[in-house]
Amino acid sequence: MFSILLQASGSSNTSMLYNVLLWVGIIGVFYFFMIRPQQKKQKDQKSFVDNLKKGDNVVTIGGLHGRIASVEGTTVTLEVDRGVKMTFEKSSISREASAKPAESDK
Repeated sequence: MFSILLQASGSSNTSMLYNVLLWVGIIGVFYFFMIRPQQKKQKDQKSFVDNLKKGDNVVTIGGLHGRIASVEGTTVTLEVDRGVKMTFEKSSISREASAKPAESDK
């Protein structure tokens, strides 16, 4: 059995090397074009949520726009209208609301 493997190994070394290089290339492409940008986006989102402060205009994951009235621990109180305040988890804050809607149309 061992002699059969030795006989077959002479010609298949190069094809096995090409197969390994192909898989390494595929994994590299997935890492640099899919995994790495996603990790960067998650890091930026975590940084944004950690730096929320009173007075920021934000948008929640559900699309609710409001101004931060207070930040306590893991919760944020948003003022959505005069006198109307709602409490959300910090993780539900999606992004900062743009001050000028005309810029987003461009």
